[in-house]
Amino acid sequence: MVVPVILSGGAGTRLWPVSRAQQPKQLLPLVETRSMLRMTIDRVTALPNAKDPIVVCSANHDHLVAAELADAGYSPRLILEPFGRNTAPAVAFAALASDPRDVLLVIPADHLIPDEAAFSEAAAEAISLASRGLLVTFGVIPTHPETGYGYVRIGDPLSGTASTLAEFVEKPDIETAHDYVSSGNYLWNSGMFALGAATYLDQLRSHAPEMADAVTATWERASRNTDGTVVLDREAFEKCPSDSIDYAVMEHTEAGAVVPLDAGWSDVGSWAAVWDIAPKDKLGTATTGDVLVSGVRNSYVRSDGPLVAVSGVSDLIVVATDDAVLVVPRGQTQRVKEIVDNLAASDRPELLSHLVTEHPWGSLHTVTTDGSVVTMDLNANTHVPPDDTPLGVHVVQSGEVTIGETTYTAGQTYTMMDHTAMSTPDGVTSRIVVTRTE
Repeated sequence: MVVPVILSGGAGTRLWPVSRAQQPKQLLPLVETRSMLRMTIDRVTALPNAKDPIVVCSANHDHLVAAELADAGYSPRLILEPFGRNTAPAVAFAALASDPRDVLLVIPADHLIPDEAAFSEAAAEAISLASRGLLVTFGVIPTHPETGYGYVRIGDPLSGTASTLAEFVEKPDIETAHDYVSSGNYLWNSGMFALGAATYLDQLRSHAPEMADAVTATWERASRNTDGTVVLDREAFEKCPSDSIDYAVMEHTEAGAVVPLDAGWSDVGSWAAVWDIAPKDKLGTATTGDVLVSGVRNSYVRSDGPLVAVSGVSDLIVVATDDAVLVVPRGQTQRVKEIVDNLAASDRPELLSHLVTEHPWGSLHTVTTDGSVVTMDLNANTHVPPDDTPLGVHVVQSGEVTIGETTYTAGQTYTMMDHTAMSTPDGVTSRIVVTRTE
């Protein structure tokens, strides 16, 4: 059987200010009404003989990912990482969660693959090879010389369209990229794989034994929720080396294979990439949200908040949210990383979350720029975990809020010294204003 393994651990910082640590790009509807994660779930679960997907993600995103799976009709099969350790350990945990005879179809959650028929055909070929003991990577047939991707060099022909894997190469300069594309022997490294569960673990033990031991120890110490979610142990996971499948296994194995993919693939890794795949007007400009443009050429203008009006410019990226605006030349979108680094150095909250964040118990809306006052919309009859429960509460809307054994009513202000949970009565949704105290 085939187990789709969706890697949903990326931060997506190159798509700031829309993508943020608490809600990265795979959880956002960047290219259509579905999130990138939901598009990936729908794509891989449509394959023949596919089991319910396993999603490896950050523990900070568990409720958001579980909601996406539930909306798609699948029970949560989550592996929660306390922090990222790259793809090689993530796939190893998925292999341990699977039947050793299963083939793992490893897919990042944040890639776009418009031609799903071509993807299905390539996936069937890769799965067949993986079932015979090969470790298969998908190489995207390049459409142009690209310096933003790594490449794989194909070797001798195998069956069908597949070839042996000769080598992985780093992101090239533009002259080298031209040589790669013109040779016909190099494909873009997609970061997608088909691997037998037992085969991958055996290869990991052979080529990265320290990582294999750390993964096993972490798995043995993991806790398991009643819904089957696996929560990895932080202390054990800290001892696990961080490395990609490429470096840890694929560069060393003699069982590597490559299946070419020609399906319109994009890793949606920059705002320029978003512009490239978006529908455009006759002047080459794409717009999303509450936007007015006049005489704007070859640009991308997006608003997830206020009205944005742009006139008489060319080759720009303009992205607005409820608390930040990004303006960058379309040909220099990789410089968003400089902005992200400056935000991190300044400890700016705009890097971590939007003003409104979603939680299992409701939503949180920051009112003041320093985060000292927020509002909370509480779902009816839901509980707030202790770590999320604020210290000061002012109920401003009708209804009651219960914290521990105490009931608080609208219009009154309280200071809470001891609390374990927060809930609202059946059928009542209350809004409270929370003043955070140190």
